[in-house]
Amino acid sequence: MRIFGNKKAVLPIAVAATIALGQQPASAQGLFDMLFGGGIRHNPQGEFPPPPKPRKIRPATPGEGGGGARISSPTYNTYRADKLVRVDFKSLVPATPPATAQDAAFVPAVTSTAFRDAVAGLTDYELFAEPDIAKALIAYYSANPDFIWVSDNAPNSRAQDAVRVLGEAASYGLTPVDYSVDIPAAATSATPEERTRELVRFEMALSARVLRYAHDAQSGRVDPNRMTGYYDFPAKPFDLEGALKTLAHTQEVRTYLESRHPQNPEYQALRVELEALEASEENEIVVDPKLLLKPGESSPELPKLLTLIARNLDDDMGGNYGEVLARLGKSEVYEPELVPVIKAVQQREGMKGDGVIGPRTVASLAGASKADRIEKVKVALEELRWMPSDLGSPRVFINQPAFTASYIDSGEEKLKTRVVIGRVTNQTAFFYDQIKQVDFHPYWGVPQSIIVNEMLPRLRSDPGYLDRAGYEVTDSRGRQIPSSEVDWGAYGSKIPFSVRQQPSEANALGELKILFPNKHAIYMHDTPQKSFFARDMRALSHGCVRLQDPRGMAAAVLGTSVDDIAEKLKHGHSTENVTRVIPVYVAYFTAWPDMSGKVEYFDDVYDRDSKLMQALDATEAVRTPSS
Repeated sequence: MRIFGNKKAVLPIAVAATIALGQQPASAQGLFDMLFGGGIRHNPQGEFPPPPKPRKIRPATPGEGGGGARISSPTYNTYRADKLVRVDFKSLVPATPPATAQDAAFVPAVTSTAFRDAVAGLTDYELFAEPDIAKALIAYYSANPDFIWVSDNAPNSRAQDAVRVLGEAASYGLTPVDYSVDIPAAATSATPEERTRELVRFEMALSARVLRYAHDAQSGRVDPNRMTGYYDFPAKPFDLEGALKTLAHTQEVRTYLESRHPQNPEYQALRVELEALEASEENEIVVDPKLLLKPGESSPELPKLLTLIARNLDDDMGGNYGEVLARLGKSEVYEPELVPVIKAVQQREGMKGDGVIGPRTVASLAGASKADRIEKVKVALEELRWMPSDLGSPRVFINQPAFTASYIDSGEEKLKTRVVIGRVTNQTAFFYDQIKQVDFHPYWGVPQSIIVNEMLPRLRSDPGYLDRAGYEVTDSRGRQIPSSEVDWGAYGSKIPFSVRQQPSEANALGELKILFPNKHAIYMHDTPQKSFFARDMRALSHGCVRLQDPRGMAAAVLGTSVDDIAEKLKHGHSTENVTRVIPVYVAYFTAWPDMSGKVEYFDDVYDRDSKLMQALDATEAVRTPSS
C-alpha cells in the first residue's frame, strides 16, 4: 500500500501523547439458516409448526411474472470531484470611471484606496478554486472591498499565522500542497505597480486556500455520499463568506482555523498516533499480511512469525513452549509440534484458537506495516470529519471492522459487546442517527429485498409456506391475507404486500430489537444464532447489527437494569420509547482509539479504505493543476 499525504508537518503537534477519550462531553440470516437447514434443530415453541423441507423450485421461464427479478444492494461509484473553476474577478474591477451618477451605482463601494488601486492587478490573474469558494470570494470582496491579509504594503501578522496553519496540514492527515500559498518577499526591486499586483493576488490566493482548508477541516475532502449508497451523511453547512468576515475581524486566526477540525478526543488521539508513526522506524520484521498457513504446509514467512512469538513469551508461554520454539524456530514447515504454540497465542490475543495462521493472527503478532498503519490513521481522520465534532454523551458506537458495539457515558465505556454485521454481499451502512425505542419480543418486518431475493423463488412453488412458518402477509390497505391466496408468480421486484414474522423463539430478531429509524432499515437486535459470536470474522448478517448482549444494551439505552429488562420480557410483546437523546454511530474505522487513547487496527472487511483512497486520489487530481 502507498501512503497518501507524504508531506511532513511544518510544526510538531502540540498535543499530549496520552489522551483519556472519556473526557469529552437485523438480520434475516438466522431465520433462513433455520428455515433452510441450519440453526435451531428442535421445533420452535408456540403456535408455529416447523417449516417443510425445501422443495425443488422450477426456474421461471421467460415472460413469466417476475422471472429472476432481484433488488440489488448499493454499489460503489467512480468518485468524481468537483472541477475547479477560474475565479472571475471582472465584477471587482471597474472598467472605466463612471460617467454619470447613475453609472456609479454599479461600482462597488470602496473603503480602501489601496484595495481600489490594487484590484486592477486581477484582470489577467488565473486563480482556480472550487465553485462555491470562487463564488464566495467575489461575493465577499464585492461587499467588503478591503484587504484581510495585507497591511502597510506587506503581508500582515494575520497572513503569517494563516500560512503557518496551512503549512501544518500534514499533522491532520491533510496534504499541505492543497493549501500552499507563497508569501511575497519583504524586500523587492519591483515597481510600486508590480508590488501592488503581487499583493492583491496573494490576498485572493490566501483567501481561497484558507476557505479550502476550513472546509476540508470541517467536512472532509470528499463527499462520502457520492462514493456509495452505503454511506449516508447529512451535509455540514459552512458559511464561506462568514468565515472571511470572521477572519477579517480577528487576530486569532490560528484558533479559528484549528476550531474547524473535529473537537473530540478521538480525533486528537489519531493525530498523536499519526505523529508517532511518522517519527517511528519501519517494523524490523515484516510478515506478509495475507499469509494463510495450515498445519503441514510451509512458508518462508513462518520463521519470522515464530521469532516474534519467541520475543514476547511470558513465563507461562515460555515454560510450555520455549523449548519447541528454540528447536523449530527456524522451520519453514508448520510442524504438528508448533500447532499448540499458535493456538495458545491466538487465545491469548482473544481469537478462536484454531491453529490456522491467517491475516488476523499475523496482524495481532506482527502488526500492520508502518505504511499501512499511517494510511489507516489518515483514512480514519478523514472519516471523522464527516461526523459531528461533538459525538455526544451518552452515545452508542458501533465499529464494524472491530465487530463491537459500545455504550459510552460521561467518558466511560460502560458496556462493550461483540456484534455481527452484514456480509460483504449485504454490507452494513455507515451513518449516524438517534435511538428511539426498544421492542420486546418484536415482530420482524421482512425487508423487500429479502422478500424478492430470497422468499419469492420459493413462494412461486410453495405459496403457503409463510402461513406455516409464522408470518403475516398484509396488502397495501393493511388487510391480513393468507400467503397461500397470493399469486406470487405474478410479481417481480415490486411486491405489493408486507410480510412480518410473529414473535417466537424462531424469530430472526430474537427477544428484542433497538430501533433508530433510518432509510437503510438497520437496527440492533438479538439473534437465535449465538454461535456466530465465537467467530473472529463476524460479517455474517443481512445488514443489521446483532448483539451478543442485547439485554445489556437495552438496559443501557433505557437507563435501567438488566433485571428490569428480564422482567419486561416476561410479559410478551411491548415497546418502550427512549426518552433521552442518545446518538448511535454505525461506523466504519479500521483505526480507532480505545478509551485510554491507544489506537487499535482492524481488517478492512468491506475494502472501503481503498475506495476512499481512490476518492482522495480523484480529488487530488482535480486540485493538482491549481496554483
